[in-house]
Amino acid sequence: MSTVAAENVNLEARSPYEMRVHLGDDVPETDVRTALKTGDMGFLHSYTTGSAVDGPGIRVVGWTTACMFRCRYCHNPDTWTLSNGIPVTLEKAIEGVRKYANGLKAMHGGFTLSGGEPLMQDRFAVRLFAAVKAMGVHTAIETNGFFGDRLSDDELRNIDLVILDMKAFTPEQHDRVTGIKDNEEVKHFARRLSELKRPMWLRYVLVPGLTDVDDEMEQMASFAASLGNVERVEILPFHQLGQYKWEKLQLDYQLADTKMPSGDLIAKAIGIFQAAGLNAS
Repeated sequence: MSTVAAENVNLEARSPYEMRVHLGDDVPETDVRTALKTGDMGFLHSYTTGSAVDGPGIRVVGWTTACMFRCRYCHNPDTWTLSNGIPVTLEKAIEGVRKYANGLKAMHGGFTLSGGEPLMQDRFAVRLFAAVKAMGVHTAIETNGFFGDRLSDDELRNIDLVILDMKAFTPEQHDRVTGIKDNEEVKHFARRLSELKRPMWLRYVLVPGLTDVDDEMEQMASFAASLGNVERVEILPFHQLGQYKWEKLQLDYQLADTKMPSGDLIAKAIGIFQAAGLNAS
């Protein structure tokens, strides 16, 4: 697909689970490098509207492509690769939010940038956040935190809420879940947000047989409670909505036989975080 054709692909998707691949394949490598350096262009899987689960209120969510993690439970593996995204100018991305700005403010909602991992396109992200913030719209980022040091303190001030997806607490479990052992940068980013007193939500995906590890959750809960800026903890039950993407992309999906967590297991996980004094649900 040519760059021009990709620009004509509808940026709005019915669902973030919609499969989108190869939309930026024809963008020259030099243009990709320039885009990453300047933020003049980004690569987006899609925008979805009407979300009530990606921050406070009703929100528009921008889903970026490119991610350094390979989470075994990922429901959008098509967002791992930058070139699967639609090449979108910064101006077009801004306009994609502006047309909803009044409604978002009226519904006490806002704009959330997710992924993929949005900080793999950090210059695009910070410029988009600055523009949305200037509209008076609440801003949030959903990030794994690994590249948090790419944002300056001033740039963080244009992000009203950081939704930190912590995959694991110990390096060994982090490797088991994501394929990357070093997670110290994630913890460092969380501590930095605490020092800056930036509001944060914590998310943890509960996968039977993979992340339902009491000691892991207890250590993470203790860590989160020590920060003082974690407003809420969300336990996200594992689901199979992205399995078809793994199959179509011919990826090794190891959780095909994994069931959704039971109500008792979810309640137990929530209880661990609540026992640490956190607002968990």
